[in-house]
Amino acid sequence: MEFNKIYNKGQAQLFRNQNLEYLTKTHPLVIWIIYLPVFVLMPYYAINTVEFTGMKTALLFISGIFFWTFTEYFLHRFLFHHKPKTDNGKKINYLIHGNHHEYPRDRERLFMPPVPSLIIASCFFMVFYFLMNFNAIAFFPGFMFGYLLYGSMHYAIHAWNPPFKWMKPLWRNHHLHHYKHDDLGFGVSSTLWDHVFGTMYDLKNEKEDEGKVKELKF
Repeated sequence: MEFNKIYNKGQAQLFRNQNLEYLTKTHPLVIWIIYLPVFVLMPYYAINTVEFTGMKTALLFISGIFFWTFTEYFLHRFLFHHKPKTDNGKKINYLIHGNHHEYPRDRERLFMPPVPSLIIASCFFMVFYFLMNFNAIAFFPGFMFGYLLYGSMHYAIHAWNPPFKWMKPLWRNHHLHHYKHDDLGFGVSSTLWDHVFGTMYDLKNEKEDEGKVKELKF
């Protein structure tokens, strides 16, 4: 990450053009509204038109959620935290993820904005359909539901306190990723793949600084 300081106020300017700059920002509710028809209509179509059973549709939907957790880990570790050597590569990396590490409390950029989100989601659907045929119609909405759960969790971690005691390790894991070692803790909505691939923090041995914790709260 090519910056010298983490800012807990303000936001990065990614483009000089204000219209492009506006397109880099969004609110979680906007993204949920955009994808709500996918969660409702595609499983409905799978059952009523493709004639999948409810059980098959549910299993494919759940499989999509599970596959998202792996995709989340893989993208975060190997794409978002790729360390390019060229100037153009560094600019792209900063645009995609580096700005979030420099301004981790920028609420308007905790979700991917609508335009790139829809483009990337469409690409994923085409790949799934090519590999799975009609099964993708039930698998894809689960995958996207997993993505929105991840996005909502990511927003909550940066904006709120953990609502339940059992969720506190997720909060600590991601804050350690931002404020201590960004080469560990790549899972946000789940630490499953961090455990599998050996990139999980040892939370029992990570001392918690109450003063720092207070500084990280909105």
